[in-house]
Amino acid sequence: MAEQFRITLAQLNPVVGDLTGNAAKAREAWEQGRAAKADLVALPEMFITGYNTQDLVRKPAFQQAAVAEIQALAVACSDGPALAIGAPWVEQGKLFNAYLILQRGQISAQVLKHHLPNEAVFDEVRVFESGPMSGPYVVGGVRIGSPICEDAWHEDVVETQAETGAEFLLIPNGSPYYRGKADARLNQMVSRVVETGLPLIYLNMVGGQDDQVFDGGSFALNPGGALALRMPLFDETVSHVDLERGPDGWRILPGEIALHPDDWEQDYRVMVQSLRDYAAKAGFQKVLLGLSGGVDSALVATIAVDALGADNVRCVMLPSEFTSQNSLNDAEAVAKALGVSYDLVPISYGRAAITQTLAPLFEGLAPGLAEENIQSRLRGLLLMAMSNKFGEMLLTTGNKSEVAVGYATIYGDMAGGYNPIKDLYKTRVFETCRWRNANHRNWMMGPAGTVIPTSVIDKPPSAELREDQKDSDSLPDYPELDAILNILVDQDGSIADCVAAGFDRATLKQIEHLIYISEHKRFQSAPGARLTDRAFWLDRRYPIVNRWRDPN
Repeated sequence: MAEQFRITLAQLNPVVGDLTGNAAKAREAWEQGRAAKADLVALPEMFITGYNTQDLVRKPAFQQAAVAEIQALAVACSDGPALAIGAPWVEQGKLFNAYLILQRGQISAQVLKHHLPNEAVFDEVRVFESGPMSGPYVVGGVRIGSPICEDAWHEDVVETQAETGAEFLLIPNGSPYYRGKADARLNQMVSRVVETGLPLIYLNMVGGQDDQVFDGGSFALNPGGALALRMPLFDETVSHVDLERGPDGWRILPGEIALHPDDWEQDYRVMVQSLRDYAAKAGFQKVLLGLSGGVDSALVATIAVDALGADNVRCVMLPSEFTSQNSLNDAEAVAKALGVSYDLVPISYGRAAITQTLAPLFEGLAPGLAEENIQSRLRGLLLMAMSNKFGEMLLTTGNKSEVAVGYATIYGDMAGGYNPIKDLYKTRVFETCRWRNANHRNWMMGPAGTVIPTSVIDKPPSAELREDQKDSDSLPDYPELDAILNILVDQDGSIADCVAAGFDRATLKQIEHLIYISEHKRFQSAPGARLTDRAFWLDRRYPIVNRWRDPN
């Protein structure tokens, strides 16, 4: 029996559907493990397909292609350490989320996921069958238990593996970020260690997929819950973990404990990483956006530069007669500070032409929202034309406060392919701008220092679609609005909960109404980086047509 055991942990970034590319990443990690004389090389949950595959994995041809890549990997990696990799697996016509152990040129063991998450962003009950609770598999004479992701959040699967002889736990994960998630994971895994008395290794993937970012942060715990190893958040990393057997069983030898940044930095990294991976995985090298002189577009421009580099970002100012000189100055200042391409495309002539075209139909009617929205939709039209002409993906710039209450124009400023700040409330937009001005990290491609002038951050927000317009003309001030939205949206609270928190009932009913009638806009909106566990899209699914209102 071995007295020492080495595992190579591959915290890597797969691409959904890129079976060949993901297999190549797995092979490269295996080569590193072999060079380090590892006994086992481990990759995360569903690594061969990428994660979250949603209904793609239900396609039989895709399943067959994934298994073929696994079988080829088994042959290619026969002379060296065992390889553990997440993959779909079909038995007796049933599809499972599996963890496959490759040894001596073949698949020597399959672990099938038992607890299928069916909440938040996960619909695994829709696509997979629940596997049986199974015992450990054997590598080099050592019995290893591998509950898959959600299985480790429940006592029963881990308890079964411990009772059937597992000597330590290796948990493969596809666990996406939300604010505070790292602490929640650690607390859950400490519970499993305390219950079983076994060392535990938690391996998570990294990288962006649609709205989700998998944040890595893989770690290892010894009995009692002592942290033996922690890998960085967000970065692709390959680490070698050594275990040693003594009189009390296996123990993980101390390794590097990576520092985790605070929530502000983690959120910002997620917004950068999500855009970087979304663009790269979707095949876009360059992006463009409308730069209004306001704080939202300034932050999106900064995120874009940090994600893709200034040479790959085009900013366009599209002023009307209602655009203030301050906004013109601020937009230009942001573009110069970031070093991006900057174009000035006035919309007054186009707006006049549209107004004249519609004049016979609108005769005798007072100007109002329709005329304001012509400006926004004209900007969307022009930006989309540039996107088509230059092959640059258009970014939208609406924050979560605006997305919640529909304070955006469908087919206008909502036009575009991705929204980095979709899950960031307006009050956090302001603070995030201040944070970025004061902080710079090596994963940012943009310049250090103040890139968003204080004049942009401090001025009253305005859509500038009419004379002297302010957001506060239509909405409560953002600190009040965001506090209300936090209760109604993030906490799924009631009007009574908001009244108890000190808010005016009439204001609350107005906000509730805006939330519900804006569902059709959110349904058609661009995806964006998920920062919380109540982001708009998969986390919060409401009917578009809905007459219910809180009777309180």
